[in-house]
Amino acid sequence: MRLLLLLCVLGSLPAPAAERPNILWIFIEDMSAWIDCYGDKVNKGKTPAIDGLAAKGVRFTRCYVPCPVCSPCRSAMITGAYQTTTGLHNHRSSRSEAGAIQLPEGVTTVPEIFRRHGYATFNAGKDDYNFAYDRADLYSLPGMRKSSFDAWRKVPGGTPWFGQIQLRGGKSNTAKWKDKVDPSTVTPPPYVPDNGLFRKWHAHHFDTVRRTDAETNTIMENLREDGLLDNTIIFWFTDHGNNHSLRGKQFCSELGTHVPLIVVGPDERLRPGSVRKDLVSTLDIPATSLALAGIDIPAYFDGANLFAPDFKPREHVISARDRCDYTIDRIRSVRTDRFRYIRNFLTDRPLLQPQYRDNRDYTRFLRQGHADGTLPKLTEEIFFGPRPAEELYETGMDPHEIRNLARDPAFAAELQRHRDILETWIESTGDQGQHPESDAGLREVLKQWKDRCVNPEYDRVRAN
Repeated sequence: MRLLLLLCVLGSLPAPAAERPNILWIFIEDMSAWIDCYGDKVNKGKTPAIDGLAAKGVRFTRCYVPCPVCSPCRSAMITGAYQTTTGLHNHRSSRSEAGAIQLPEGVTTVPEIFRRHGYATFNAGKDDYNFAYDRADLYSLPGMRKSSFDAWRKVPGGTPWFGQIQLRGGKSNTAKWKDKVDPSTVTPPPYVPDNGLFRKWHAHHFDTVRRTDAETNTIMENLREDGLLDNTIIFWFTDHGNNHSLRGKQFCSELGTHVPLIVVGPDERLRPGSVRKDLVSTLDIPATSLALAGIDIPAYFDGANLFAPDFKPREHVISARDRCDYTIDRIRSVRTDRFRYIRNFLTDRPLLQPQYRDNRDYTRFLRQGHADGTLPKLTEEIFFGPRPAEELYETGMDPHEIRNLARDPAFAAELQRHRDILETWIESTGDQGQHPESDAGLREVLKQWKDRCVNPEYDRVRAN
């Protein structure tokens, strides 16, 4: 009996540190997969570090985020659950005591789970989580507010670690970057004017990818120097797509939600040079991270272990957007094998609502062109025309999503199928975007942004 009890106790203890891999998330902001190994021609030969990661591990070609804006996406990633289920769906919420949001009972964070299993944890850079928390509870090394390319060096020797290194990605300053793309050689998306202004910003995103590649190389060299490549599993991914396109970041489009994902490390399931073309979500990253470390995946997680023997490919990925800064919207999207379905719940406002990019030169150009009546027809229609309640695009044939098939009788069956998928998801996950934001939350936004809060939802708290 005593022997049996001893065996049970030993079986519940964490594995020895030497047997547990380190887990590193290289977590990049605002960047699309404009990378050589993803078939990008502009950056061909210009992303050797990222391409090297892909050659040594598994590259996922169709990975999508649960939300195309920073804080809701990061909140979902760090809890392993849809931000719309946990009430963390409004961008930059829970930023004051009055508007604080508590995690639902039974939901905890990924780093806290790792800590319970003997891991050291750190996050070198931004958190951006939409719930009330003490950073010291999540991270055993809580002081790392800035990005670091060797943050693990502060972990006590012999301790396995789960760490995040945040890179600026699409927000990178490339003013002094030497290997720049010539704007005259690129073509912006067809829904914006093809002029010097939009070519400049389009080229800039390629530059930020190149700088991110150089930073990735530094991280990998530091890991190699420290002899950690033989026991560290690396997840390399971004939080959403391009931040300057005005139809990427913050929107449930292909450009906003599609991200690169590469997983590499000393595990036989991570076969070098593998390419996965199945639909996956970045919510699969926290689940897979725990599984590769030998830790059980919590039942409330919305992701799955991508390398499990019984892994079943997803038939669809859901993305959701709600309030971003002071701009109130509600958009849901279903990405299936061939199609993207978008449901716009607030059709009383145009796509280009007042937003944080209003002072950018490209936004001013579009607003002035709209006022003057000089914008190309497609640009005017997409950014300032009536918002369709439903959109349906065949992504392979229409990568820029400009031919809406929602009113085409030939696609009526597909339209209904995608409607059904979304309605089932909204009900089964308890999508909290169905309900108005709390008065406390709206007051919090109003206090910060003041006169920029022009949506009618603010009227009920403005006088209080």
